[in-house]
Amino acid sequence: MEILKVEKLCKTYGTKEAQVKALNDVSFTMDKGELAAVVGESGSGKSTLLNCIGGLDTPTSGRILLEGRELFRMQEEERTIFRRRNIGFIFQSFQLIPELTVEQNIIFPLLLDYQKPDPYAVKEILQVLGLSERRSHLPSQLSGGQQQRTAIGRALITRPLLILADEPTGNLDSKNSRDVMDLLIKASRHYQQTILMITHNMNLTSGVDRVLRVTDGMLADLGGLRE
Repeated sequence: MEILKVEKLCKTYGTKEAQVKALNDVSFTMDKGELAAVVGESGSGKSTLLNCIGGLDTPTSGRILLEGRELFRMQEEERTIFRRRNIGFIFQSFQLIPELTVEQNIIFPLLLDYQKPDPYAVKEILQVLGLSERRSHLPSQLSGGQQQRTAIGRALITRPLLILADEPTGNLDSKNSRDVMDLLIKASRHYQQTILMITHNMNLTSGVDRVLRVTDGMLADLGGLRE
């Protein structure tokens, strides 16, 4: 089942001599439950791609469809609500709310949308991510790896169509980086969760379904590298 379709996506900054094509005719699709990694040098356009797909940046041309709904045909308010309910984000810097516990940070997107958390779903996510014994801890009481696991739980709780992970291991050491990648793979399999992540570390792509390389704004599909 096709979840994401990116079609002839272009993003241009500046004009005339100062014009820069951050994305140049990018097209690809992702199916439900697929875990794909986007790799590329700094400045290659991979962050721009993620921001456009997440509705955080507006493409110059092209289309982005999530489960058949075109993101940039929506009015801004409609797109904001759609994004909140259907796209989960995992950031390099965790972006947890320091005054909230692990459990409160995880359920925050639901509360923001005036939804009542399912206690069984929360309990399962805490168990899957190995955070059950940390559910009442504040972010300041957690290691970097535990904070990123909390951020993964926050992205999973709404069961979004798509999770976008922007360098999710960028602030972690090698062991925690591998642990977080293993958890992303586990979440993808366990919840049939579609995940698109950026990474500069090719060593972390061995367990993903597909690798996409962005070079000078152009995308190449390197195929599946999963062991």
